[in-house]
Amino acid sequence: MGKRPKGAIIGIGELKPVRYSEGKTTLSLIAEATQLALLDAGLTKNDIDGLLVGPQVGETPQHVPATISEYLGLEPSMSNTVDLGGATGAGMVWRAAAAIEAGMCETVLCVLGNKNEKGSVPRSPNRNPIREFDVPFGASGANTSYALLKRQHMEEYGSKQEDFALLAYWSRQNALKNPNAIFYNKPVSVDDILASPIIADPLHLLEIVMPCAGASAVIVTSVENAKKTKNKPVYLRGAGEKITHRAVSQAPSLEQLPFQYSIPHALKQAGIDAEQLDLLSLYDCYTSVVAVQIESTGLCKPGEFGDWVRNHTLGHDGDFPLNTHGGQLGFGQADLAGGMSHVVEAVLQLRGEAHQRQINNAKYALVTGNGATLSETTALVLASDEQGGN
Repeated sequence: MGKRPKGAIIGIGELKPVRYSEGKTTLSLIAEATQLALLDAGLTKNDIDGLLVGPQVGETPQHVPATISEYLGLEPSMSNTVDLGGATGAGMVWRAAAAIEAGMCETVLCVLGNKNEKGSVPRSPNRNPIREFDVPFGASGANTSYALLKRQHMEEYGSKQEDFALLAYWSRQNALKNPNAIFYNKPVSVDDILASPIIADPLHLLEIVMPCAGASAVIVTSVENAKKTKNKPVYLRGAGEKITHRAVSQAPSLEQLPFQYSIPHALKQAGIDAEQLDLLSLYDCYTSVVAVQIESTGLCKPGEFGDWVRNHTLGHDGDFPLNTHGGQLGFGQADLAGGMSHVVEAVLQLRGEAHQRQINNAKYALVTGNGATLSETTALVLASDEQGGN
């Protein structure tokens, strides 16, 4: 299994997502989130000697670490891009801890941001095998690809539309407790979700994230240094990562999707089982992604997520809190920063700072990220203390 990287999150910064960000650049959003994270940690930019960023920024497709370093006035001794799609945010955290353990740096800024302007066109796939095997048959975007995976789950296990709609319902219910959520004060029922338009059969509109603008940042430092900071540290206790494919045409069976490895690996490294988790902070670009992850934790058997959801309460005061900030389906997906929002929520819960949605005595959180089409996966176990595990 290997040695687990040790580190602690000591600062977080997140912008309230907005539908459009006219007049803002991606760099300016990144700067705002960074400033919030530094203020939260009680640090200055001179305390940052490591930088992890996403693969592209709207203002520059190359030399991204150098561009962001220059813009923020940083001179890191370790920098890199992390290119894992929606798993980028979670993937940054354990990479930061690993770089610190390697002696390359002491305190790492992990930051993601995205502008969203009216009339902007989403990026389209531009490389094989997608162009060869998927696009000619109509699978030219995320909606179509994730619809195929949902259909496969329904055909193989007999799962129902209502099962998936329950997951979207809980995301929107939890968003009602988060004033920063883009769907705050906008409740929906299961019937509303099922009545929303079919976008790509069998996916309904309200099962799909709505793109928006925003940015998120976290600051990771060594366990030793974390003890000197003003905030209660949140410790990395386990991590798992797995990539199995890129194009949906190359995806393995549902029983062999990469979350089947990354989630159990993170739990084993942390020395806990899924029943000990206080928060499931699961990446939720589509309801089908959440379903597969619940099953991958071992909380229920493959194909039985619907019964599991019906038998549990998924709010902050329930027996299995799930995406208490609303998830991306309720909070909003600011491109890659949408994945980082799951990290931020876990930190807030473990620090006891989630206010009206606070979980009682939260100790362990599972955070996941998903990129491409259920292909790039990362899982983290974050904890309110540093003891335990291996």
